[in-house]
Amino acid sequence: MEREFDAAPSDRLVGRAAVLDRARAQLSSGGSVLLSGPAGIGKSAVLRALTEEFGGGAVAVLRCSPTESESHLPFLSLIDLLEFAAGEVSDSLPVPQRAALEAALTGRADSSDQPEGLALRLAVLSVLRTLAGRAPVLVVADDLQWMDPVSTELLAFAARRLGGLPVRFLAAVRTGTDREGCEEVQLGCLASLPRQPLVLRVPPLSTHQLSELLADRKEHPALHSSVLQDIHRTSGGNPFYALELARALAERPVPPRPGEPLPVPTGLRTLVLNRLGALSPEARTTLLIAGAGARPTLALLRECGRPAAEAEIAEAAELGIARLDPDGVVRFTHPLISAALYSEAPSGARREAHTALAGATSDPIERARHLALATSGEDEHVARTLEGAASVARERGAPAAAARLGLLAADRTPPENLPEVLRRRLCAAEDALVAGDTALARGTAREVLAQAVLPADRVRAWIVVIDSAGQAMADVDDAFPQALADAGEDPRLLAPLLYQVSWRAALVEGSLTRAREVAARSASLAARVGDRRTELLALAFQALTETLSGHPDAEQTLERALQEPQDPRVACDHNGPGYLRFSCLLMGDRLDEARAALAPLVPIARRRGAVESEILFLRGLADTELRAGRCETALELAHESLRLAEDVGVGVGPALHLAALAEAAGGSVQRALSLAHSGIRRSEEDGDRVFLTRSLTALGHARLMGSDAHGAVVALRRVRELEEDQGVAEPARGRWQGDLAEALVRVGALAEAQEVIDVTRDAAVRLGRGSVLGVLERAQALLTAERGDLDGAAAGLRAAGERLGRLGYRLEEGRTRLALYGVEARRRGPGAARAVLEESARIFRRAKALPWLELVAAARERAGHRSPHLSRGSAAISLVTPPAADGAASSEPSASSSSSLTSQDSAVAVLAGGRLDSLAEMERRVAALVLEGSTNREIAAQLFVSVKTVEATLTRVYRKLGIRSRVDIVRLAALRTG
Repeated sequence: MEREFDAAPSDRLVGRAAVLDRARAQLSSGGSVLLSGPAGIGKSAVLRALTEEFGGGAVAVLRCSPTESESHLPFLSLIDLLEFAAGEVSDSLPVPQRAALEAALTGRADSSDQPEGLALRLAVLSVLRTLAGRAPVLVVADDLQWMDPVSTELLAFAARRLGGLPVRFLAAVRTGTDREGCEEVQLGCLASLPRQPLVLRVPPLSTHQLSELLADRKEHPALHSSVLQDIHRTSGGNPFYALELARALAERPVPPRPGEPLPVPTGLRTLVLNRLGALSPEARTTLLIAGAGARPTLALLRECGRPAAEAEIAEAAELGIARLDPDGVVRFTHPLISAALYSEAPSGARREAHTALAGATSDPIERARHLALATSGEDEHVARTLEGAASVARERGAPAAAARLGLLAADRTPPENLPEVLRRRLCAAEDALVAGDTALARGTAREVLAQAVLPADRVRAWIVVIDSAGQAMADVDDAFPQALADAGEDPRLLAPLLYQVSWRAALVEGSLTRAREVAARSASLAARVGDRRTELLALAFQALTETLSGHPDAEQTLERALQEPQDPRVACDHNGPGYLRFSCLLMGDRLDEARAALAPLVPIARRRGAVESEILFLRGLADTELRAGRCETALELAHESLRLAEDVGVGVGPALHLAALAEAAGGSVQRALSLAHSGIRRSEEDGDRVFLTRSLTALGHARLMGSDAHGAVVALRRVRELEEDQGVAEPARGRWQGDLAEALVRVGALAEAQEVIDVTRDAAVRLGRGSVLGVLERAQALLTAERGDLDGAAAGLRAAGERLGRLGYRLEEGRTRLALYGVEARRRGPGAARAVLEESARIFRRAKALPWLELVAAARERAGHRSPHLSRGSAAISLVTPPAADGAASSEPSASSSSSLTSQDSAVAVLAGGRLDSLAEMERRVAALVLEGSTNREIAAQLFVSVKTVEATLTRVYRKLGIRSRVDIVRLAALRTG
């Protein structure tokens, strides 16, 4: 009975938005839905949510939830569905039908093959028709695979004859059961419907979604990201399995050490090991070795002393336990089987498996891990081997693996050699920090502090604790005085610690002046003792504070930070000179140079496994693309940064603010508002005053776009107050001043708007911030128009648009053209101003600025214009459009549309037979670039994703379009356009 295995219900369904959205759309249109997936994946939870949503009010809901133990009993599901409903309509049935139905529902009939079989079929059909004539009917069947065959056949008979009546089926079927082909067999009653049912696979949860799920269950403690990843890998993303594994962890007094298996609860072991009893002892031993290895191949198993490995894996394959891939790798049908097998094995058998693997594998990291797990107790030789493997992992850009190996090395170090234990733990903590596993880093550093007495060890551990807090430095405020006391007057210890203090001054105290002073002192001390890494980081932060506060030494300090020699560890550090140079280029309106400076750092950060740096660099690229008016790319990069930040719990507040801005430009204003509010909450929780202003800026901008000028003023006034308190004098940092001035104009606060413009203009002129001046010119023109000088306002807006266009700020240029339309419509009438509106629309279409296109469509509707690209009275987008002014094909959504189509999209739409919904956004973009002749590597570079991601995306495109290769994409497009 699957309900026993489904994830426990909660107030919200984590990770099911996409499934729910598609199911809602199908049910709303009168269609039927079948949810499929393995036990525990959460089908019943989705089914319950949809039933509650669509089964309320006047809808008649017929439910059944058959079980395996009852699946042999005929009519049982029919009884559950119709027992009460049939009583309401049975009197209207012909006597033979009523008698047959009563016999089935009371258990007197035992087969639909009896003479009254046709009467019973007609009776079921009549009941459904009668109910549907009174109100819409929703038939809900959970665990459809256990529905008795008689009930299945009766429902199929009725379904084929319901015609256009309002009867919808909502069902869930388990896949991966012992009952072969159960999904296909039980599709019968749905596949016969007039409208084909939508079959939706309920997917596994991602690591981040699993983290959300566990966080919603208060009984589960906070888990290190490394442990969370183990749970995700072992559970296969199955929420029920994950909850059970986490519950077992919560019952243990201490979490498992690196290399230790997760505790598999007895219930799960019983669930997944039922078939292992049929295995021969030899096959079981071979599978234990395979499960202990990282990538077990037949060759490796033979090297481990298993000459009959192929036959033993074939034995496991017959039982549905494991299989042999074409590349020779052994795969378990579910990771939990491997974990349970390992958990069940005696400790001696585990050590023998690891001993065999240590002797067979050639990889130094794997060899060291198996050597450690093959031995018990402390062993300095094993510890040194593990430490060497950690160094190899670090060099390979696998800091997470290095952290685990380092902790294993510390555990295997004899306790009498305490200095080595502490040193190895500190290295592991620093590796965990690079990998983004802040909880593991902080916990390990605290362990060191509990034992360390040497100031150098203690200060190093304190820095890990402080660094692990990320933006939430207020959470570790107590660490600073203790760390400073441990450092004393030793410049080698004081320099890196003061660097952390300078960040605290900016984030927690909100004082750029103090932050600059402390950073300068840190750089000076570091230079004195030859600590080039700390010197470069401190100089970079000093230059940043000087830039933001308008200090005259900012450029000179940045030059010092960029001088040779550079430390390779700082080259792609998220707080290093490289990123600061990018920031200065971006604030100086040198968008192409900024992109060129930052783009190479992303793959370097990925190779190093420097997650926090990767998050920041992706965010920086998103900001660059946003300013350049490439909204779709900006949106993808911003959300990639946010997903990564949420996965590791680092830099979430900053990522939220940029995702909000990207949504406001190229996605949804409602989502922008939600993300901005989340960013504000996160920054306030972290005590991060710097990024609190950024999220407030995003909120003000989204409110302004949503025509909530008063709300925008409230948010942006607070930004102004906070930045004044912090001493921020750089107008290009947050770029909120133009929005505030425009919002103030809209609410009639003209004097305050003029004051904001004047103050900001002085700073922008002094610092040479051309784009800021362009935005201020737009605000000034709107203010001029409000004062009655429409001619002067129009001239000002034209000048502002030209300035912003020259600088490459296409989105701001389009926004200015739209403002010009408003002025010109007042000055010369909407008809005369239409060309200006179409010019703004052209810019927004190129930028894929969907919310702005909706504003254009609304302006057209108010003015009575008809878009040449829209069918009157329809939200449909024409795939064949007249050329735009520059000769490029274009199309434009209506105000209600949620996506726009470029000429590339049109080609892909033709390729997909007009079924754009069949392809996801990334799939459309990849297919479009294939049509342009781009290679996979070129596509990956343009979209800032890996080549593997491109390959996987193309595979999905091929499957959805029914083709086999990229050549078929071009051929199919040519045929359909020809």
